[in-house]
Amino acid sequence: MFASMFHRTILMTAVAAALGLAAVPSPVWAQDGEQRNERRSARDAFQQRGQSRKRAEKADTQAVAQEYPQATRQEPGLKTSTRIGAQLNTLSEAQQAGDLAAAEAAAAVILENDRANAYERALALRLLADVVMDTDATRAADYMRQALEADGLNNNDHYNTMLGLGQLQLQEEDYTAALATFDRLVAETHSDKPELQVLRGNTLYRLERYNDAIAALEPVVKGNPEARADWTQLLMASYADAGRPDDAKVLAEQVASQAPGDKRAQLNLANVYLQADDYPNAIAVYERLRQAGELSEERDYNNLAALYLNSENGEANAISVLNEGLEKGLLKGDYRTYSSLAQAYYFSDQYEKAIEFYGKAAPLDDDGSTYLNLAKVLSNEGRDADSKAAAQKALDKGLPNPEEARKLLAR
Repeated sequence: MFASMFHRTILMTAVAAALGLAAVPSPVWAQDGEQRNERRSARDAFQQRGQSRKRAEKADTQAVAQEYPQATRQEPGLKTSTRIGAQLNTLSEAQQAGDLAAAEAAAAVILENDRANAYERALALRLLADVVMDTDATRAADYMRQALEADGLNNNDHYNTMLGLGQLQLQEEDYTAALATFDRLVAETHSDKPELQVLRGNTLYRLERYNDAIAALEPVVKGNPEARADWTQLLMASYADAGRPDDAKVLAEQVASQAPGDKRAQLNLANVYLQADDYPNAIAVYERLRQAGELSEERDYNNLAALYLNSENGEANAISVLNEGLEKGLLKGDYRTYSSLAQAYYFSDQYEKAIEFYGKAAPLDDDGSTYLNLAKVLSNEGRDADSKAAAQKALDKGLPNPEEARKLLAR
């Protein structure tokens, strides 16, 4: 539920070589492709109790376990009347069918009825919020606020509505409002639910209040064998952005050692090493994954190749990784791959291979810069005619500074 909320990427400054090496990979606290549906998270919290007429009647007649036993709010003790209950049934059926027009019509009948009590009004507003949750988050949040203001629901439904509102605000990036909602929920219920503290920590992280996020997250993550992986990832991200790389490293190593087969845990460890500019250990993690056949995506091979290209004497290993990625069909024969190979071959003194891949990369470049690099290598190899032809192509394609190409042509 929570891993998908860590949208802010932890940025790193990549080392770049003179000819423009690929960037060192960024941390993967929340990689795209792994992101979950945040609106669904808000809906799930919102729907925990009281979403249908049948469940409302059951709550009226049976003892229900208190989810917030320390809440200071007194239960209103309200119930549905026979007349309004039938209208709530109509609204509930429209809600379950996703029929917005029918739901709004049924809700209007209830909300405009002076005899409807606070419980019936609040329940109608909750159901309306659910209908528009996926299409109009602003209206959904407004209905949920109105349901809370009606103050007629039992404590479970009241505070689960508050929880759902906070999640919806978080999903809509209204972080200040979300934090206020979660803080109110904690203040009124004295809840120690770890999920709630993780939501607070997530919100504080997005507000860039990293030390406060750490204070919220540490008690529910450290020493907790049931802590979810995404909670731990959020705490690691908070440590990293709070300037506490050693704490992030200790936590990442602990998680990685406990889950050697978990690719995400291993990549998080690699990126913690990157935060500390510890390329050898980052490479070692990627290589363990490579040997285990876990490098299964284009970015995996690009990241490892970039690490080698940014490491001293790493060109031969970069060539191996890039060619393996091409052979497996995980890397495309595109400008990035060809230019990386050209650079790797050039810096490992394999000039003919460098010429080959500069030749493949040059037509794919946005301007003539790669043709100019090709012309330079050809000139160094004494192939003046070929060098001049490449220099002319560089000029034809366009260069920010054409003087070097003109000098090659004048030789």
